Amino acid sequence: MVRKIAILTSGGDAPGMNAALRACVRAGLYAGKEMYVIYDGFRGLVEGQIKQVNKDFTQDIINRGGTIIRSARLPEFKEPEVIQKAVSILNDFDIDALIGIGGDGTFRGLNDLANHGIKVAGIPATIDNDVGSTDTTLGFSTALNTICDCIDKLKDTSGSHQRCSLIEVMGRHCGDLAMNAALAEGAEGVICVEHPLKPDVLFKRLRHMKAQNKSHAIIIVSENLLDINELAKTISEQTGFEARTEVLGRLQRGGSPTAHDRILAARFGAKAVDLLINEEVNQVVGVRNNQIITTPINEAVNMKHEHTHGLRDLIDRLE
Repeated sequence: MVRKIAILTSGGDAPGMNAALRACVRAGLYAGKEMYVIYDGFRGLVEGQIKQVNKDFTQDIINRGGTIIRSARLPEFKEPEVIQKAVSILNDFDIDALIGIGGDGTFRGLNDLANHGIKVAGIPATIDNDVGSTDTTLGFSTALNTICDCIDKLKDTSGSHQRCSLIEVMGRHCGDLAMNAALAEGAEGVICVEHPLKPDVLFKRLRHMKAQNKSHAIIIVSENLLDINELAKTISEQTGFEARTEVLGRLQRGGSPTAHDRILAARFGAKAVDLLINEEVNQVVGVRNNQIITTPINEAVNMKHEHTHGLRDLIDRLE
């Protein structure tokens, strides 16, 4: 029987982590369980940074970005002796089950612990939306809204100077942020894994826009796919537009979570606690067609994010 549940956040921070933490703690306390938090992710677990918390701990955190119990990366966690140390720490604190909030790396760490007899549950939280076991991850909605807000502001100055703005967003291996932002902003182009650069098509479109005396152009690019400064130079040389680059970077991670992310966090957190209480262990929660689902964690860590070809085709039609 599960009596003591601990929670950690791991990997890159994402808006909605605090809301999920709040939901887990409150759902566990409501069920009469002892609730604990682990500071600094798996590194903090290995170091024994574990603290029991009550309802007061969750006051006024639902609207805060980041994670109040902090996050850290620990590449060494894949080593057997490090995993065994984490297991020993949990046993020393008499922790019966662990909830991890994060992305694929977090799930892999949880799966390693599950293979050593620890009862775990996972909650997907990453702004890239690149977890295969769910349609949507915590933080994606907020990051997308942040990107759109930045682009709206950039449009003002871009139009004033008749520029082509190349805007780099996160999501190296998953273009969900780039493609959804492009649709939401009516961008003139998007470059991501699912929608690669077609120079001739892009340059022809920009030359036509310049000939029509259009005031500006917006191109959204996923990070680390290409050198956007070199692309900007080529655009300036071949299209007549003055091209400038903007890297949004970690701005996309911050900010108060949207209502969508807060509500999803509540649903995820409550479900994760229910799974552990009902001994449905070693699962990750997710959402499909707005219904909360669960997936065995040993399957979830091997699932690839299914790219939305319909979204890509829609972009081609509307560009």
